Amino acid sequence: MPTLTTRLHSLHHDYHDRFPQVEYAMEAVKQGSATVGLKSKEYAVLAAFKRRPSELAAYQKKVLPIDDHVGVSFAGLTADAKSLARWMRTECLNQR
Repeated sequence: MPTLTTRLHSLHHDYHDRFPQVEYAMEAVKQGSATVGLKSKEYAVLAAFKRRPSELAAYQKKVLPIDDHVGVSFAGLTADAKSLARWMRTECLNQR
């Protein structure tokens, strides 16, 4: 099992000893918005804040339907979540 030190040494760094991958991840966290899910015996509710990262950007859907009885909400990057949602939809179709 690689240690954290081994993993950090495997990252690429520039001449200022910065790790662009870590900086990219930290910037992605700043662009996220909160989502919440609530469940009772009969219902489940997914909710998300509509937030634009800048004045020129459009709102992104943060709650996605997967199947008739399954949905997902995400707080990270839209592209990553959409690719995971696409995979989940495919898995649901394969299990029918």
